[in-house]
Amino acid sequence: MPILDAVFPNGLTEDRLLGGRMQIAQPADGYRVAVDPILLAAAVPAQPGETIADLGAGSGAVGLCLATRVAGCRIVAVEREGDLSRLVQANASTNGISGALHLIQADIASLPLAAASLDHVAMNPPYLAAGTATEPANRLRRVAAVEGSATLPVWIARAWDLVRAGGTISLIHRADRLDEIIAACRQQQSGGLAVLPIWPKPDQAAHRVIIRLRKGDRSPFRLAPGLVLHHPDGGYTQAAEAILRDALALAV
Repeated sequence: MPILDAVFPNGLTEDRLLGGRMQIAQPADGYRVAVDPILLAAAVPAQPGETIADLGAGSGAVGLCLATRVAGCRIVAVEREGDLSRLVQANASTNGISGALHLIQADIASLPLAAASLDHVAMNPPYLAAGTATEPANRLRRVAAVEGSATLPVWIARAWDLVRAGGTISLIHRADRLDEIIAACRQQQSGGLAVLPIWPKPDQAAHRVIIRLRKGDRSPFRLAPGLVLHHPDGGYTQAAEAILRDALALAV
């Protein structure tokens, strides 16, 4: 993408996701898309015609994966960083979904969106609380990895305000922060809370969790069947391949 060369002086890489169904440009030296955004997008129960916000869009992977899997959905991509916002637009154009994606450059805490205006919210908040680890020197890695003024409870509260009754909030996060996430969800006086653990291998502890919250649902807490990513030899399991390569949904 020559137009972005001056914006990302160390260059971009062109990568393909979902078995080659979509293409994404991303900074060579910034945050790199791994499996987490793909799993998150697969967990959003979106239908054609619905509007989904991707909060903290980065290079746009979650929204692009959603638009690829669910034809006819509309994506609101929210990204604070100006250079990444331009990259989201470029990636949407490359994949032919510019008409289905509306970009908002704004901070999570001050979004110009009406309350209860979205069918679903997806988000991949920074995994590290400020001051708990050595921050990456690279700016793009830092803003992706470390919380700023918008802490984890702020992300959840803002998403709660934006989603309509009956709509869902889906997020992926570190398993060791699950207690914080559940506490923040409970502050919204919510039911319909489900957690799906993600295990790297069958004999390893979960390192990620996907959390689903449905607004207005008063059903009890549910621990969903988990997903094992890799066989003991390192290859992807059939269930993981179906999501990562074949663009299937992930039931939560």
